[in-house]
Amino acid sequence: MRVANDDLAFSPIRRPVVQRHNTMQIQDLDIFLDYFGKVHQRTVRVAHCIPADKLEWSYREGKFTLADLVRHIAAIERHMFAETIQGKPSRYAGCGKELADGLEEVLAFLEKMHGESVAIISLLSTEDLNRKCITPDGASITVWKWLRAMVEHEIHHRGQIYVYLAMLGVPTPPLYGLTSEQVRDLSLKP
Repeated sequence: MRVANDDLAFSPIRRPVVQRHNTMQIQDLDIFLDYFGKVHQRTVRVAHCIPADKLEWSYREGKFTLADLVRHIAAIERHMFAETIQGKPSRYAGCGKELADGLEEVLAFLEKMHGESVAIISLLSTEDLNRKCITPDGASITVWKWLRAMVEHEIHHRGQIYVYLAMLGVPTPPLYGLTSEQVRDLSLKP
């Protein structure tokens, strides 16, 4: 079994990085689930912007389509992350049309998989958060760190959805209420 070196910190400039082992830990499940729910709702909001006729669009042959991205977020959350935190092997089998086809089905699949994942995560105790689980490549990682990676994974692919939609000229909601231009206009001028 490989051990994930998940306590290392890297800096783009070559200077020592101070380790603070109590930062960014998930020790309160209710706080984590609230945060995770908000992250997920921002993903759902942008997924609802996908035009039905562009659902299977990709910028290049062989790359994720918009539907693949949504199905991938849903399927890997439920079938890899939620399985492995239970001490089970990953059941992730891809993100193809066989999982959900058509805009309404894809959006419903996203919500169904998220609901199942939250139900599983909700059963974790503080001890469970601090035990190790095994990733699909055989690495051992603390459960709360694996959950943090799950959130980062969703955010990463949500960003891809934003980029794809921008390439198509589809308007999307600002992530936190204001666009970059609005923040600039409301900021103090030098």
